[in-house]
Amino acid sequence: MQLSTPMSQALGRFLDLASDQMKLTAANMANVDTPGYKTEGFDFEQEFARQLNANPLSLGANGLGALDPEVSVVNGLVARPDGNNVSMDREGLELAKAQLRFRLGVQLVKGEFTQILSAIHASDGK
Repeated sequence: MQLSTPMSQALGRFLDLASDQMKLTAANMANVDTPGYKTEGFDFEQEFARQLNANPLSLGANGLGALDPEVSVVNGLVARPDGNNVSMDREGLELAKAQLRFRLGVQLVKGEFTQILSAIHASDGK
């Protein structure tokens, strides 16, 4: 039996996006020395809103899936002579933000399932 609530579904999407952000940041960092590489990213808040407003049928069975984030080249970064524009400072900051979001999401999921367990135990006592 699978228990899910609208909140747990939203939190799942939140965690998926935080994970996607970490993967994308790691890919940018891995390409710091690749000539011509352009930094890629996505706006977390806009992407999360898009995921929450998506048609449930586009998210798979029961709306539990996730859309892939809309990734684009990050504009406004200074390119080196080889054309690469990865900034390790920027990527370090993006990674830290994604890690904090993920930790927050995990704490919120724990709280959500604690409430579900409390409701189950309360109904067992009746």
